[in-house]
Amino acid sequence: MGDVVIVAYRPKPGREAELQQLAREHIPYLRQLDLVTDRAPVLLIGEGGVIVEVFEWRDGAVEAAHAHPKVHELWGRYAQVCDYVPLKDLPEAAQMFATFKPLDG
Repeated sequence: MGDVVIVAYRPKPGREAELQQLAREHIPYLRQLDLVTDRAPVLLIGEGGVIVEVFEWRDGAVEAAHAHPKVHELWGRYAQVCDYVPLKDLPEAAQMFATFKPLDG
C-alpha cells in the first residue's frame, strides 16, 4: 500500500469540461503505468467547479512518476486547464463537514 492523496484542481476560465474529462482519465492512465493501487478513486466537484480527487499511489510511485515522461506529459495537460489549490483554500474546508458533489452523479 502507498500513500492516499487528496488534491484539488481549479479549472481555468472556460476549461471546466476539459478538466472534468482529464480527471476521469487520470487514474486509468496512471493504472496503465502501474503507479496507483486498485483502490477506487473518488472524484468530487466543489464550489466554482473545483475538482477534488482522492487516490492511492503504489509504494515508491511518487518518485517513479516524477521520472516518467508520460506522467510529465499528463501533468502538462493539467497545467493547461487548471491550477492546483491547497485544500485549506477551498470554501468547503471551512465547514465542519466539508461537502462536495460526486463528479459523475
